[in-house]
Amino acid sequence: MRPWQVLDLGTQPYREVWARQLALVEARHKGEAGDTLLVVEHPHVFTLGRSRAAQHNVLAPGDVEVVEIERGGDVTYHGPGQIVAYPIVQLEADERDLHAFLRNLEEAVIRACAALGLPADREPGKTGVWTSASGARKKLCSIGIACRKWVTFHGLALNATTDLAYFRRINPCGFEASVMSSLAEQLGEVDVAALKRSLADQLGEVLGRYSS
Repeated sequence: MRPWQVLDLGTQPYREVWARQLALVEARHKGEAGDTLLVVEHPHVFTLGRSRAAQHNVLAPGDVEVVEIERGGDVTYHGPGQIVAYPIVQLEADERDLHAFLRNLEEAVIRACAALGLPADREPGKTGVWTSASGARKKLCSIGIACRKWVTFHGLALNATTDLAYFRRINPCGFEASVMSSLAEQLGEVDVAALKRSLADQLGEVLGRYSS
């Protein structure tokens, strides 16, 4: 186990937290900061990853800002009621497998959902976390990361009490908006604060980090 700092930022604008991530990545490279997990909710925003199709999957953003960023993946939505987790982690020699890192992020979400009594799993060939609990196949969590000199940033977005209507303005991760769901849609009441803590604990466990 390696130490990290877990920071719950509450609700903050996307660009401010993006800048904070970049500063933490640079500080991590220089040995001026340790590993950090940022947990946050954002006001409404669409982000475009490096996928060539991302621009075409923005349908009608309306009054929601669209931000191009350096993570992998397509377009996605962030907004109130969605828990976003950014692990800024220096991958050591025994951890340098980005596919394994992505699977670990999925595993943390799957465990956090299971703790609420919701079965969730992976979709073969796709990154993210899904459920079939309602009968239909639905996506609960989108994941996209970047990595510089083996320091990771960006991360995952888990729909807790998210207003799913915003997904209809895009093709989220290239899918039709109807595929998206939330924990509230699946379960009803969701304690977002408790879910944040649970998700942070699960991320620490699967990534081999503990709160310092």
